[in-house]
This record gives sequence, C-alpha cells and structure tokens, in this order.
Amino acid sequence: MPFQSTEFVNWFRSVAPYINAFRGKTFVIAFGGEVVADGKFVELTHDFNLLAALGIRLVLVHGARPQIEQHLAKNKLEDAYHHGVRMTDAETMQCVKEAVGRVRVEIEALLSMGLANSPMANADIRVAGGNFITAQPLGVINGVDLMHTGSVRKVDVAALNDRMEFGEVVLLSPLGYSPTGEVFNLTLEDVATATAIALDADKLVFLMDTDGVQDKKGSLLKELTISQAQAILSGKRKLPDDISLFLPCAVRACEAGVARTHLVSRHVDGAVLQELFSDDGIGTMVVESTLNTLRAATIEDVGGILQLLRPLEEEGILVRRSRELLEREISRFELLEHDHRIIGCAALYPFPNEASAELACLAVDSQYRDHGYGEAILNHMSELASSQGMKKLFVLTTRTAHWFIERGFKEADVNQLPKEKKALYNYQRRSKVFVKNLK
Repeated sequence: MPFQSTEFVNWFRSVAPYINAFRGKTFVIAFGGEVVADGKFVELTHDFNLLAALGIRLVLVHGARPQIEQHLAKNKLEDAYHHGVRMTDAETMQCVKEAVGRVRVEIEALLSMGLANSPMANADIRVAGGNFITAQPLGVINGVDLMHTGSVRKVDVAALNDRMEFGEVVLLSPLGYSPTGEVFNLTLEDVATATAIALDADKLVFLMDTDGVQDKKGSLLKELTISQAQAILSGKRKLPDDISLFLPCAVRACEAGVARTHLVSRHVDGAVLQELFSDDGIGTMVVESTLNTLRAATIEDVGGILQLLRPLEEEGILVRRSRELLEREISRFELLEHDHRIIGCAALYPFPNEASAELACLAVDSQYRDHGYGEAILNHMSELASSQGMKKLFVLTTRTAHWFIERGFKEADVNQLPKEKKALYNYQRRSKVFVKNLK
C-alpha cells in the first residue's frame, strides 16, 4: 500500500500542470454515433464530467451515422452516397432528423446522471443546444444534386460563448439551419472543425476507430506538424478510412489557428483523459509546428532547472548546484522545452585562452529519455561552442561515459583539461574526462 500511495501522489502531481493550464480553455470534442450505439458513452460521460469540473469550456459534437442507417433500413430507403457524401432527399432527411433527435436525447439523458457512488455523483452538467449552426446546401456536384446535404456556413460564436460562460456544456448535432428555415444534413467532422475554428478553440479532439496515425512500419506517430500531416495525406500509402477523414480536418483546424488537434481511439476507456493529461498521450496530436524549442535560459527558469537537476544530483550523477549558484550562472544555460515545459538543459563554460569549452549539467527529464532529446541538446551546445570560436568540447562524467563515446567523444587525461578547470578538478569524485573536436 505505501508504494501504491506514493505512485498515486506522483501521478496526481504530474497532472497538476495540465489542470492549471486547461482551466478556462475551450475544447471541442467530436465522436460518432457508434459510441452511443455500442453503449460506450456512459464511460465517456464520466470523462466529460471531470473536464467540466476542472473548469474547461466544453463543446461536444456527436454523429449519428449508424442510427441514420438503421432508420433508413427500417423505412426501406436506399442509403446513397456520391463521392463519399450522403445524398439526402426529403425522405432521407426525415430519417436523419429522427435518428439525430433520438441520439441527442440519449446523450442528454446520460449527461444528466447523478447516481451516488459513481463518477457522476453530484454532477451538475447543464447541456445547451440550439440553432448555433447556419448551413448552406452543397448543391450540385458533378451533375448530381445532393439536395438536403449541406455544409457549415456560419457558427454563432457569441451564443456559444454565452452558454459556456453560464457553465453549460454545449452539445451540437450534425444538423444546420438556413435563414429560409430549411434543415440540412451535415457531417460531424465539418461541424466540429468549423466550430473549433470559429471559437479559436485550444483543442479539437476526434474520437475514432484507430489509435491514431501510424508510420509505414505500423508505429504510432505521437506528434505531427501540419507539413508532416500533409506529406502523409499526399503520399501513395493507403490510409485507414477514419485517418483519411479526420487528418485533413486536423490540418485545416491547425492552419486556421486551433492550437492542438488530437486523434484518439474511441475504443480505449479514458482515452480523452490519457491523451490530454499525460506527457506522451495515447493518440496522434497535430500542431502547427514542432512543440520542441531550444532557447537560452533566463532567471525565471531557475526553479524549473533545479527541479530537473535534483534527481540526478541525488543519484550522484551530477554535482549539486545551489539556487544561488544557478542564479549567478544562468547565462551559461540553454533549455529544451516541450509544449512550454522544461524537459532538458545543459550549460556551456568556455575557456577562450585554450579554445575549449566544458559541457556541463546535460540533463533530460526521465519521462522524455530515449527520444533523442539528449543528442539534440548536445548538438545545439556543440554549435553554440563553435560559434564562440571554440575548437574542443569536453565533459566530466562518472556514469555516462559510453553515451558520450557513442557520440564521438574520446577519453582524455586530467592533465589535458584547461589550466583553470584542472585547478578545480575533484580527485575524490574521480570524474572521467572526454573530449571532442569541433568542426
């Protein structure tokens, strides 16, 4: 039990930065009618309840494809498509409205649960709905009239913000309305993407059948920039249907200013929470540009650097540095940030008289190791030393000799250190010296 308690405390502390960062932010989460049809929405309501309780402004967008298909079959109507888009005549539109209405009522009922001894105990989720989406007909495509099939023309941002300011969760259905009083059948991805863009949402989340975007070897790609996602879409590789459907929406949203778009599996319990509240996530996140930033440290970063170095100092891997020393030497430090969080650092101490520099305090957060971040920092520091006219880079280490050897460093004698550094060498610690010539 003590170990489990420690594990829980560590986990709870690890999500605190996300809780602070997400409060007051706007998330648009889209899920198909399959989630409701499969009976999985009960678990999802627990996650939505938690997000709402944390002060996140939620817009939920639901689909109804299986329910519409069921209604069409029941009424012996053909489920016709043209270029992947459902054709919606008057009879089909009636089935669409009935199916969407039933799904919406079921979702609202589940969001209203407040059973004791359940994750929904004392929940007070108020669901808002309305004619927030103005639609227009898709019209005639390649000679075929799609009739009541439409696309989003406008999103009533002011009305949505009013509802969320009152603490309500907005539930959008895949229907849109025209100024002439017509109703149009829309796709959930169009509604979700257009809404996220209009609201300048912080996150757009699509729940889908696959785990996310995979590379050619079948490995999950945790993060994609817009350009990387476009390259995948324009490639010759055949993609799963839901990736072909949702990845272009993710690109469109990020290009229009949505900070992050996430593609996660609807089959994993707690998928939304695991994706949003963990460093690695479980799906694919699409961003405008890479989340990793290398920059010079400032005095405001001292606390973050201390937190990063302490575990390595306690293990004896690094020499302990006080806050005062760090503050004095902060100009020597460079940081690696991931999504505005410090995950790595290193310091450079030049010895101009001998055209060499010491690389010190190279550290990477334990959660981000084995991702090449240490090497990225090393390369950055090597370039920095070269730009300052240094010809050699040396390190003193007790535990990581092989790591540096694998990256071109060669073991050297203490006597080869710059005179100033040799005078400070700690013979009790017996650190090994490794040197690398810079280009």
